[in-house]
Amino acid sequence: MRSTWRAATAALLTSLVLAAPLTAALGQADAASAAPAVTDLRINEVESDGGTPGDWIELANPSTASVDASGLVLKDNDDTHAFVIPSGSTIAAGGFLALDVDPSFGLGKADSARLFTADGALIDSYTWAAHAVGTTYGRCADATGDFTTTASVTKGAANDCGTGTPTPTPTATPTPTATPTPTPTTPPAEASAIRINEIESNPDDWVEFINTSDAAVDASGYKLKDGDDTHDFFVFPAGSVIAPHGLLVIDALPWGLGAPETARLYAPDGTTLVDSHSWTNHAAASLGRCPDGTGAIVANSSVTKGAANDCSVAVRINEVESSGVDGDWIELRNIGAPADISGLVLTDNDPTHEVVIPAGTLLPANGFASFATEPAFGLGGADSAKLLTADRGTVIDSYSWTTHAATSYGRCPDGTGEFITTAEPTRDAANSCVVSAPVDAWPGGASVTTADVAGVLGGNMSGLVHEQTGSAASAGTLWAAKNGPGALYNLAWNGSVWAPVTTDGWSAGKTLHYPDGTGDVDAEGVTITGAGASGGLFVASERNNANNAVSRLSVLKFDVSGGATSLTATREWNLTADLPAVGANAGFEAVTWVPDAWLTSRGLLDQSTGALYDPSRYPDHAGGLFLVGVETAGAVYAYALDQTTGAFTRVASFASGLTSVMELGFDAEKSKVWAVCDDTCQGRSILLDIAQDGVDDGRFAGVAAYERPAGMPNLNNEGFVVMPQSQCVEGSKPVYYADDAATDGHALRAGTIDCTVLPTDPTDPTDPTDPTDPTDPTDPTDPTDPTDPTDPTDPVTPGIPTPIPGDQLSDANRGPVSAASGVVAGDPVTVSVGAEHAGEKVDVWLYSTPQHIGRTEVGADGTVTVTIPADTVPGAHRIAVTDANGDLIGWTDITITAADVADGSATVDPSAVSSGTLASTGVDVGGDALLAGALLLAGAALFVARRRRVRANG
Repeated sequence: MRSTWRAATAALLTSLVLAAPLTAALGQADAASAAPAVTDLRINEVESDGGTPGDWIELANPSTASVDASGLVLKDNDDTHAFVIPSGSTIAAGGFLALDVDPSFGLGKADSARLFTADGALIDSYTWAAHAVGTTYGRCADATGDFTTTASVTKGAANDCGTGTPTPTPTATPTPTATPTPTPTTPPAEASAIRINEIESNPDDWVEFINTSDAAVDASGYKLKDGDDTHDFFVFPAGSVIAPHGLLVIDALPWGLGAPETARLYAPDGTTLVDSHSWTNHAAASLGRCPDGTGAIVANSSVTKGAANDCSVAVRINEVESSGVDGDWIELRNIGAPADISGLVLTDNDPTHEVVIPAGTLLPANGFASFATEPAFGLGGADSAKLLTADRGTVIDSYSWTTHAATSYGRCPDGTGEFITTAEPTRDAANSCVVSAPVDAWPGGASVTTADVAGVLGGNMSGLVHEQTGSAASAGTLWAAKNGPGALYNLAWNGSVWAPVTTDGWSAGKTLHYPDGTGDVDAEGVTITGAGASGGLFVASERNNANNAVSRLSVLKFDVSGGATSLTATREWNLTADLPAVGANAGFEAVTWVPDAWLTSRGLLDQSTGALYDPSRYPDHAGGLFLVGVETAGAVYAYALDQTTGAFTRVASFASGLTSVMELGFDAEKSKVWAVCDDTCQGRSILLDIAQDGVDDGRFAGVAAYERPAGMPNLNNEGFVVMPQSQCVEGSKPVYYADDAATDGHALRAGTIDCTVLPTDPTDPTDPTDPTDPTDPTDPTDPTDPTDPTDPTDPVTPGIPTPIPGDQLSDANRGPVSAASGVVAGDPVTVSVGAEHAGEKVDVWLYSTPQHIGRTEVGADGTVTVTIPADTVPGAHRIAVTDANGDLIGWTDITITAADVADGSATVDPSAVSSGTLASTGVDVGGDALLAGALLLAGAALFVARRRRVRANG
């Protein structure tokens, strides 16, 4: 979600400088030209060292009308650092706006300045390798020219271009061309200054070059080739000038980079080798020189495309055992080059607890090393594992949890993936990331048949969703998504196969475009809500095929009611900035809508609040959550998507148990969610449910796993759908698969699955008054009724527990509960309940108006850790703890303060936002503020302590 939630305080931190217009320098635009938009704005000047009062970024408006920049986002090269431009920030025609980004973040000596729209689309950027000496970096001419070192600082005014050598904006993406090999010539003098600096070969393919000299270098005409001599050269186009110590990224390659592989840079003659690098395996992040330009090429700790390489220790916490028979331990994984980790410090959520890694500890590339934490300290049921630098000043990596794992917590895949509950502990070895449930045979027929006319649908068919149109006995409508060119298909059953509807422009499918009418939507998954297609079709997309080197993780809504042959999205939720970075072809593959009624009946834990999912927190979210599946690591994310404002909140995230997720589907009859993989994992599928107890209580977890049907080849099936019970015949009903590769010309195949057995009364299936009828929702003895909230024996219907009325909290019942006297909104707080309650399940409440902020297990040390909601109004509050029966254990006073400015967050002034209702506190704040507060927790594991990081100048 992007909103102006920080505007009230950010305005106090921002220097809004409007200077004389640019029009004299830029020339007057044609009065008949289109109205200006925020995308016309440009980064014009950057101060990264010694500014007044600190670092700042200046924007320029080259258009002939004012532009409202409110809500746009400025970032450096770290996506977690964001400055939201305050409300009322209008830039006059030809004017400037200088924004003090300190203390939201500092600009380093090798850094970037980036400008994004409110929904995360990049507008402009500039990257540098060193501070400008004595002045700034600025465009000459203003707003339109290349960046140069300016002659003097001109904050909020036209740039001083009296001196300085113009340099192009780095990370250019030239267009590949193929040319014949020319006659050898003497290598140009500048060739010695150009070096390969960073390489990404999986999932994206690009090569970064650095100019190691103090003068600009023209790389026009230089040639790049991989390790295959039969491939054409990529020729650097004219204007490929690299600034002194600057960077140039080539990412529009006409061939891919594999493993093993070589990247080779040639002079314009095509025969003189300037630089090369070979590798055997893909890097976990990227390959890059350390230090930049001069060092050896090694595995970097993170990808830094177009910026200085990350040469820090590439060691990550990989697995944690907090309740092992042989004691607690923390395992590390080296995802980079061999590293000396001597002196690094392991600790938990108490900074006085330490294990210092012994001298002489060397960790080989891709190696594992584990360290026992006991007897120095034990890891609790609600605790953290942290890896610190030797000076204790920097957190290299960390992971937090709220209860012991039945096995262990580990990254999947090793070193780079998210933490999940592993199948079993694997100390000093690769994590066990497979599903713990046994993989059973397909619960249906073995045979598979084709279900379309050969050659009609073609390749690239992906997601499927079924809508029951017509009578209950009819086949209904099958909606299908095609990922290239992006399109939607409306398919009808003709008695033997599924074929495109031939009316209303559907005969060849309808091509898809973004809300501005442009682009080619890479449509991978498709779903509908409870409103059916009349409420819109929702498509999951990983990129714009017209710009296919850039990840764009979006859910788009399309109105399919018209007769046009193309569709323009009516809404886009661009989730890219809210999610871990993935390759452009390794993102969203699946989407499904899950109704609120099911989510609440199963007791979903809202990971953004730490409490049970409450649909009333999320306005106009289509009556359910949208689950999106990511190809990389098989992760699934649940989002509330505001249909009116376009805002979004990540409510949950979890590992599917599959290597990749290619399809998701809510099965109302099974009351489960299907997650399906393609040939990457042998066509297996998993049924997901919300766990009712144990370490995954309230979270999605796998409950069954199946092989593909025995008669199904191991195809690239990216779509899967189960037909409704109305199509059940003799105990079986159809399922359909979409094959992206259109093997043998067929995109669709049909199989069968056993029909869901619905509960019936064996004595009288038609008597609604029969007290033994298991479908009677008023029967309190019905053990199979999953929706009866009054059944005290019903194990699968957790509801929000009843709080103790606030006026019943008195000094007489304070009990043993205690906590720190003060905490920042959005931060975790450890509450002492008492060792006598260790292992018990408790509920934690925040008062005045009671708000449920966590259900968790008391650790062996007698404590629990919960997170204070980020939208909590500052002031005096109380925390109370109740036991599993709802009885009060005790309570304590606590003072909550606003998120501090050094963290890049700010106090929300209720008077500065529109009125709304925040039921948990009884204070009126705007809906945007509420959603923004929830998103402060997005992108992190539940209850992960926030890292306070403000990069110092230099």
